[in-house]
Amino acid sequence: MLDHIFVKGARENNLKNIDVDIPRDKLVVLTGLSGSGKSSLAFDTIYAEGQRRYVESLSSYARMFLGQMEKPDVDYIDGLSPAISIDQKTTSKNPRSTVGTVTEIYDYLRLLWARVGTPHCPKCGKEIQQQTIDQIIDQVMALPEATRIQVMAPVVRGKKGTHQKIFEDARKSGYVRCRADGSLYDLTEEIPLDKNKKHNIEIVVDRLVIKEDIHRRLTDSVETAAALAGGLVVINIVNEDRDILFSQNYACEDCGISIEELSPRMFSFNNPFGACPTCTGLGSQLKVDPDLIIPNKKLSILDGAITASGWNNIKGDSISRMYFDALSKQYGFKLTTPVEELPPEVMDVILYGTKGEKLKLTYDRANGKGTLMQAFEGVVNNLERRYKETQSDAMRRELEECMAEHPCPDCGGKRLRKEALAVTVGDINIDTFCHKSVTEALDFIAHLELSEQKMMIAGRILKEIKSRLGFLQSVGLQYLTLSRAAATLSGGESQRIRLATQIGSSLMGVLYILDEPSIGLHQRDNDMLLDTMKHLRDLGNTLLVVEHDEDTMRAADYIVDIGPGAGVHGGQVVACGTAEEVMNTPGSITGDYLSGRKKIPVPTERRKGNGNFLTIRGAAENNLRNVDVSIPLGTFTCVTGVSGSGKSSLVNEILFKRLAADLNRAKTRP
Repeated sequence: MLDHIFVKGARENNLKNIDVDIPRDKLVVLTGLSGSGKSSLAFDTIYAEGQRRYVESLSSYARMFLGQMEKPDVDYIDGLSPAISIDQKTTSKNPRSTVGTVTEIYDYLRLLWARVGTPHCPKCGKEIQQQTIDQIIDQVMALPEATRIQVMAPVVRGKKGTHQKIFEDARKSGYVRCRADGSLYDLTEEIPLDKNKKHNIEIVVDRLVIKEDIHRRLTDSVETAAALAGGLVVINIVNEDRDILFSQNYACEDCGISIEELSPRMFSFNNPFGACPTCTGLGSQLKVDPDLIIPNKKLSILDGAITASGWNNIKGDSISRMYFDALSKQYGFKLTTPVEELPPEVMDVILYGTKGEKLKLTYDRANGKGTLMQAFEGVVNNLERRYKETQSDAMRRELEECMAEHPCPDCGGKRLRKEALAVTVGDINIDTFCHKSVTEALDFIAHLELSEQKMMIAGRILKEIKSRLGFLQSVGLQYLTLSRAAATLSGGESQRIRLATQIGSSLMGVLYILDEPSIGLHQRDNDMLLDTMKHLRDLGNTLLVVEHDEDTMRAADYIVDIGPGAGVHGGQVVACGTAEEVMNTPGSITGDYLSGRKKIPVPTERRKGNGNFLTIRGAAENNLRNVDVSIPLGTFTCVTGVSGSGKSSLVNEILFKRLAADLNRAKTRP
């Protein structure tokens, strides 16, 4: 087996027909000036060829689903392994992705809560037990007399397919009707179902009217339905078109609430069976924000204080002008008064409408003039209605500029249904666990006490959760929570998450190519990252790291210095070898700085600034704890701290958003 990767005649981008030998099963750093050609060699040449060859080895059917990379401009490469790229461009922007789902830890948590969780009543909080047929009958008989009901067996719940066999079996068993996706069908007719969509199917077992003498028949029907549907029974109240789900599995007698048997999908906010129905599992809703409708309260309505689409045209005979003229007459205010000086009750009418009270609207146009009486719905209500009704993506984007995300009123940002949040393991629900940091989550798992039977079920699940949380800790991400949205992660954080996932896969003989993994990492955490990379190497993998970090270079087994300059002045191999060999190579700028021959001088005197300060008060974004900061103007200020301490939250989420809103009229709000 070859002990080197031989690259011959690489000419991709600015590379000047270079040859390079890279040792296998080592930690190799590619370094050099920015723009010298490091990434062209690592990603555009070595990774592109490794991935292309691997994909070509697969079947033509598999290749249909994989994006095949173009052949790089190189004579040949020998000694290649299948290559995995861990770069900084792969952060998921999907609002449904969290640290838990990206690392797949959440899949194991769903399994744990479904298999050893203790269900409680979502209404009264009492621990609930399985429900007997007699208890189901008692609750149905408690319905008002003469209520018409249908006893149904939910045989299919949220499954794809045409389900023709289920209809055929029901017909052979003597059943006459069924309900598919809310519509009643006769089993003798053709029931059209899209095989690519999820369906709910209930077989109608019996139709009854509540009265005293139906007890025996109702019992038989409920038992039959429960047997057909694995312990589930749906009672459909015909007059109200309302369903009550009963389960032989779990129910609260006091509140009359039943929940189905616990399953992993119940704890998934990306599945309709687990997601909060109000926010569909996003945890937040877009709501019109009055501060974004009126960003500058010093302006009057006539000066254009209201910037929202449809209400920003106050000139001439526009409809918005007609409404505002009528409002000013009826509620006694002037359209020339700055918004900040208008009484609160007037602002309430402008934003939220006249609550049914009619205004006298006067119009004078080319096609006629006159008056009409009409209520005003309010700017906020109008924007929300138009957002729901519009079919235009452009209009939706325009209206979203006046909207901000608010926690879902039903789940409070927890994303899941009340029934799922009422299931506990170790006295906490799955959302509370996901809001713990990696360190706190590991501590909880280590001290979790379960019964002997539950521990037999959960043993292997807990082992998997523990090891994956340990990998996140080993790459310096112990401060993250599993509920953190993937879109809010920095490039360096998302790259290290992928690195932790790769450690968990324990593959051997792979070529890993990393793009500056130390970015955004405090020196305190650098050693943890280096230990992780060495661990991957010791498993029998080759690591090719594009990096400028001094610690990483000194820890590397081999360094390839590309240069000597950037762009057209680069693209050549300046030095190869250990850190000591690179230091002793004349002409290597990297070697000059590593050896100390060149260094960036520390200024003998610091600038004092212009005496003014930019002051932030009460910053509370993400993990900031109501901090006050004063930043001197006219200076070069550095904001530092350990990874995850809140630097980016302070600068990007607080300072930048506020300045963008005040200076550039951006519709952002910290």
